[in-house]
Amino acid sequence: MNAGDAAAQLKVLDQWTVDGVALKKVYRFKNYYETLAFVNALAYMVHREDHHPDLYVGYNHCEVRYSTHSVNGISENDFISAAKADAIYSHGYSVA
Repeated sequence: MNAGDAAAQLKVLDQWTVDGVALKKVYRFKNYYETLAFVNALAYMVHREDHHPDLYVGYNHCEVRYSTHSVNGISENDFISAAKADAIYSHGYSVA
């Protein structure tokens, strides 16, 4: 995906950024339990999609980083998966 296409896709995602060759976002939570509940819900989705992000998990946050190894960068599938991660977050895992 070229830089122009990636920039256009970023406009429809909330708080996602491009960091080198990855699409990334940090999700915030009230506590560790909510963080892990989100991680588990995300793990279920990404397993079904067979498109796995790198996750960096802390007490009240989780950084999600998508990239497509076969293209050595960001693909359309990364943006689709990012939107699905946002949908999971908006269904009960967001900070109140």
